[in-house]
Amino acid sequence: MSGGGAKEEPRGSSWDFIWNPRTHELMGRTATSWGLIFLFYLVFYLFLAGMFALTMYVMLLTLDDYRPTWQDRLTTPGMMIRPKGDQLHIAFSVSKAESYRDLTSNLDVFLSPYNDSVQAQTNDNCPPNQYFIQEDSGEVRNNPKRSCQFNRTALDLCSGLSDSSYGYSSGQPCVLLKLNRVIGMLPGKDGQSPYVSCGAKKEDVNVGPLAYFPPNGTFNLMYYPYYGNKAQVNYTQPLVAVKFLNASLNTDLSVECRIISNTLGDVYANDRDKFAGRVSFTLRINA
Repeated sequence: MSGGGAKEEPRGSSWDFIWNPRTHELMGRTATSWGLIFLFYLVFYLFLAGMFALTMYVMLLTLDDYRPTWQDRLTTPGMMIRPKGDQLHIAFSVSKAESYRDLTSNLDVFLSPYNDSVQAQTNDNCPPNQYFIQEDSGEVRNNPKRSCQFNRTALDLCSGLSDSSYGYSSGQPCVLLKLNRVIGMLPGKDGQSPYVSCGAKKEDVNVGPLAYFPPNGTFNLMYYPYYGNKAQVNYTQPLVAVKFLNASLNTDLSVECRIISNTLGDVYANDRDKFAGRVSFTLRINA
């Protein structure tokens, strides 16, 4: 006697979710459903890309190739030295030429664009103690703008021309100072150029008498304003050289140099930036 129960349908394979041959569905969706999803995301991401491209295009229309539209800077520019030494530590021995050879080589390379012959070919001989203003005429660009000569010979005893060792062989080293470039900066008024003052950072340190080149350690007004690297391609930053005439030997000398100006802010106003208008370095002259 046999039972008359209903026949059980075969269960679907676990692979049917990936591809179902009966319904022609891939992972539960038909080809039409997948096509609509891909079409949606294609349109969506093309729209995002178009919005991004439009935003960038509008933003670029507001930019000036020669002058930044927005300029956020400190009240006073930064100051740096040459040669830098190792982390602003300059150490050498007077009796060992190899100890300062890299320092003087660094100065040779740095000062090569300042050679008088190079400056005469590329820059103008400007009247001193006044700004070299070169404004544009409405929409007409006055570019490229000219620059004033800063001749290497202006550094006198620190030019490396009369003394190729820059005083290092005699224990009277020269250190060069420069201000960072800031577009449109006017560092003085009433014909008074900013100047550099250096001295011991600590009271118990004797750095001895100092000599400045150019005289009085001034950054002459004729080198300002700066119009940017693209507009003023031959611009040469002015320098000030300080020569240590009788510094203590075999001692770490903490030296600070700062800019003094009647338009720039107080160099000590911003304690968070130790290079704003000033620079500190250590000098050690071994016998």
